[in-house]
Amino acid sequence: MTQRLIQRLLVVLPVLLADGCSGPSTIQKGQRIYQGNLDRKAAVPDSHNGGSVFSVARSPGVPSQPNASSYASVASSVFPKPPALETQVAFWRNVYGVWSRSQVVLHDNRFMDLIYEVINLPGDIKEGYTPIQKALVDERKAYWQFRLRDLEQKVAFGAPLTPDDRRLALKISPNGDLKTVLAGASERLRAQRGLRERFKRGLEISGRYDRHFREIFRQAGLPEDLAYLPHVESSFQAHARSSAGAVGVWQFTRAAAERFMNVNSVIDERLDPIASAQGAARYLSYAYGKLGSWPLAITSYNHGIAGMMRAKQSFGHDFMRIVSDYDHPQFGFASRNFYAEFLAAREIALQPERFFAERIRYEKPLDWDRVVLRENASVSTLARHYETDKSQLIALNTAWTESAKSGQALLPAGTTVWLPPGTLRQLAQRAERNRLVAQNQNVLQTSPNVRVSFPGSGRTNRSTIP
Repeated sequence: MTQRLIQRLLVVLPVLLADGCSGPSTIQKGQRIYQGNLDRKAAVPDSHNGGSVFSVARSPGVPSQPNASSYASVASSVFPKPPALETQVAFWRNVYGVWSRSQVVLHDNRFMDLIYEVINLPGDIKEGYTPIQKALVDERKAYWQFRLRDLEQKVAFGAPLTPDDRRLALKISPNGDLKTVLAGASERLRAQRGLRERFKRGLEISGRYDRHFREIFRQAGLPEDLAYLPHVESSFQAHARSSAGAVGVWQFTRAAAERFMNVNSVIDERLDPIASAQGAARYLSYAYGKLGSWPLAITSYNHGIAGMMRAKQSFGHDFMRIVSDYDHPQFGFASRNFYAEFLAAREIALQPERFFAERIRYEKPLDWDRVVLRENASVSTLARHYETDKSQLIALNTAWTESAKSGQALLPAGTTVWLPPGTLRQLAQRAERNRLVAQNQNVLQTSPNVRVSFPGSGRTNRSTIP
C-alpha cells in the first residue's frame, strides 16, 4: 500500500539510501598485513653540519623503524604495484600518514627516496604559508640547490670533497651513478608539505560516502576500491576547487564532466558527491576499456585518456617505463605520481590504525531520501510538495545552480533531488492516515453512532450525521 501511495507523488524512483548507523568504511577482510609504520629516509639536518641530512626524523607517536622494506604491501591483483614503484608509494604514505601540515619535505622529484630535509614550520599553521614560513622554505631550497650544484661541479671536475660533500654523495649514490644522478639534481629539488591532518579528515568524511560509492562501482562492474580515489583528488571535500577548474569530491573539469554527467545552466552534478561518483564510474569504465589496465586508467584521471593512449603506444603496458621514460610536456610530476598516490591512499585507508593511533571518527553514512523528478518543477514547488523548508532543500542539493535556487529556471525532468531523511516515509504515513480517515467517514455515513479514533491524534470524534 505504501508503495502505491508513493507512486502517486510528483516523482518516480524514490530511493532510501541507507539506515543511519555509524561505523567505519567497508574494509576487505584479510588485507591488513603491514609490519611497520614509518617509511624510510624522513630526514632532518644534523645540527653540527649546517644542513647535512643523515638522521631519521621521528614524528610523535610513530615507531622509529625507518626502513620501507618493513612494509608488506596490501596485496591486490587488480591494482598491481611494481617493485620499482615502491619508493614513490612509500613517499606518499609518509605525506598522507606521517608528515603533518607543519612539515615541509625537500626531496628529489625523480628519486623519491632522496629526502634532503624535513623543515618544521614556525608559528601558526594555516592552509598557506605565512611570510616567515615562506621565507624559511625558500631559504632552505636555495641552500640545497647550492649544495647540489656545488657537488655536481666538484664531481664533474674531480675536485676534492669536504666531509659534508662526501656525506651528501653517500646519500645520493644508492640511486645510481653519482655523476648521472647529480646531473640536474638542483633543478629537481621540490618542496612537499605534509598532509596528515588533511588525509585524516578525508577518512572521517569518507564514512559519509564510502558505502554509496562502493555500491556505484559494484553496480558498474568496477573494483570497489576505486572509492578511495577522492583521497588523492580532494580529500573528500565537496567544495574543493583546483587551479585547473576541476571541482567537487571527484574533481571533474567542466569539459570532462559534460561527457559523463549532467552539467548545464541549471544542474552541475560535479558538486553532488553521489552523482559525480556515478560520473566517475562512467569515466573509469570508459578509460579502462580504452587502456586495458588500471594503472593506465587511473593515471588517465590526471593525464587524460588521449595522453595515456600516446604513452601506451610507446611503451605498451609497461607502466614503470611510462613513469620513468614517457616524455610529454603535460606528463609531469603529478601524472607520474598519480597512481602511486592512489596506492598509498588505498593502503592507509585499508588500515588507518597503523598511521592514526588516535583513531578515526568516521561520519555517519548518508541517510537522505532521493527521488527523480517525473516532470519539470521549481524549487519552491518541491518544497511545498514535500513540506520541506526551501533553504534546507537547497542545502542538500549542492548540484543546483543559482538560476535553479532562485526560481529563474525549472529543474528538468530526470533531475535527482535529495530530501531530508524520512521525508518519503512521513508523507506515505500521512497519506495512509488520510485514507483511513476517508474510510472511517464512509462508515459514519451508514453508522451514525460509531465513535472514531484517529490514529496518533489522541482525540475521538462522534459523527453528527442524523
